[in-house]
Amino acid sequence: MKARNGAAGKVAGAQSIRRAVKVLRILAVGQERGVRLTDVVEESGLNRPTAHRILRVLAEEGAVEQDPESRRYMIGQEVSLLGLARTARSAVRAVAEPYLRYLAEQAGDTVFLTIRSGFDSICVDRKTGSYPVKVLSIEVGARRPLGVGVGGLMLLALLPDDEAAAVIKANEQRLAHHQLTAAKLAERMRAARAKGYAYTDVGVVKGTRAVAVPVLGADREPAAAISLAAIADRLAPTRLASLVGLMKEQAELVSGRLAELERARRRR
Repeated sequence: MKARNGAAGKVAGAQSIRRAVKVLRILAVGQERGVRLTDVVEESGLNRPTAHRILRVLAEEGAVEQDPESRRYMIGQEVSLLGLARTARSAVRAVAEPYLRYLAEQAGDTVFLTIRSGFDSICVDRKTGSYPVKVLSIEVGARRPLGVGVGGLMLLALLPDDEAAAVIKANEQRLAHHQLTAAKLAERMRAARAKGYAYTDVGVVKGTRAVAVPVLGADREPAAAISLAAIADRLAPTRLASLVGLMKEQAELVSGRLAELERARRRR
């Protein structure tokens, strides 16, 4: 009996941790505006008392904060401080930084670097160009379901069919919040695969367009996506081809540098 109770306790403990991490990921989507308890319940599938209990404990540990006026929850300072312990972990961001800056300077528009985290995409860097009208569609740290936005769409398109299908299925409920169906996302993914880049003529901000290309890691697996957003007139078909060429050129340089670093690491 003791063994059974011990095993049950381990399962329950693991489940509690997974639920807490799931709640933190939901809050990360809300960034500075925060997330309502109602939304946490809806997106997590937890009942209200359980979701509230997890939020309360996380708040006690500094991992969650609650705005006293709006009552919305957001990621707490403790999570950010813990992340500082592994600043070198995001190698692709450090490697890509000068290439993103060059691309923004040459194109004149806003450039983003996006990576995958489970079923989500996260913007980890952003560079603005010299063009007076800047499209700041998403902030650094913004987390969205993989496939929402051209950067995430490019990363999704690089996955094997079965893995991509699993991601879309897992995110199906969340996609509805972005006026996107699983079928429509699958269609966009196939188009991105066929072209070798992801493109939308309706960006996050009204009157804008966006395009993204892949960055491959040392093992030629998806490492990140570089995307560019601009007002619609600046991403018309007549300019798109040259921009995609420039973006792919810089993405390949990032990939090459990542491969060099990996070879150096293996020689140690």
